[in-house]
Amino acid sequence: MPAPRTSGTRLRARREQQRAARRARRFAGLALIGVILIVSLLLTAFGSGSSSAVQTVAVIGKLPMQTRPAPQIIAVRDTLRLQLPIAKWTAIGFHAAGDGAVSLNPVGHQGNEGAVLRIVHKVFGGGGSGPKWYQLGGSGPENSAVDIGAATGTDVYAPVDGTVVGVTPFVVNGKKYGVRIDLQPQTSPSYVVSLTHLRADPSVTVGSAVVAGVSKLGNVVDLSSAERQALARYTQDAGNHVALEVRPAATLSLN
Repeated sequence: MPAPRTSGTRLRARREQQRAARRARRFAGLALIGVILIVSLLLTAFGSGSSSAVQTVAVIGKLPMQTRPAPQIIAVRDTLRLQLPIAKWTAIGFHAAGDGAVSLNPVGHQGNEGAVLRIVHKVFGGGGSGPKWYQLGGSGPENSAVDIGAATGTDVYAPVDGTVVGVTPFVVNGKKYGVRIDLQPQTSPSYVVSLTHLRADPSVTVGSAVVAGVSKLGNVVDLSSAERQALARYTQDAGNHVALEVRPAATLSLN
């Protein structure tokens, strides 16, 4: 049998157990504090960065899509340059118009030119560079109107720098379809550029200054029920569009 322990031996053993328990508690406490610190550092390093990234993505997602057209010239007349008024267009068509409209020189290449011209341009080059446009016919001075196709509701911007000199109803078969907006170009004040087939933006009033490709004039209206639109032959829709015509300022009739 083992020798019985003395009271001193039992006291030392109990104290040793107490010290071991305290060391274990301190170690557990330090370990817990370490875990908390590591978690805090991870949250600081990655949590805030992730939040910033999410916020950045959210801000980018809220940015409006670019709807302003590229600074592309589509027609010229003397010193007058007509800029593309629509960002997302379907087709461009030139045709004859009456009521004093003057001929324009298309910029680009004709998409429906005859076989002979296609062969000549393929062999000898030429035909123009820039957007493709189509000849639509009509009666009056050749190429005196240009239609820029777009879906109903598409934003329409000023094709020239200048001043609004007229905003009048545009009537087809006795029914109003938007307005006609007349602009006096800054560089060619002897002409007036007229836009039809659009609903005017509330900010557009007579006397307003406009900047090409920047100032919004309105939105394309639906005229598919009012007239047969020749541009539809070259688009995948009803051929809705905004129409541009140029007239001498002296012959402009303002209502």
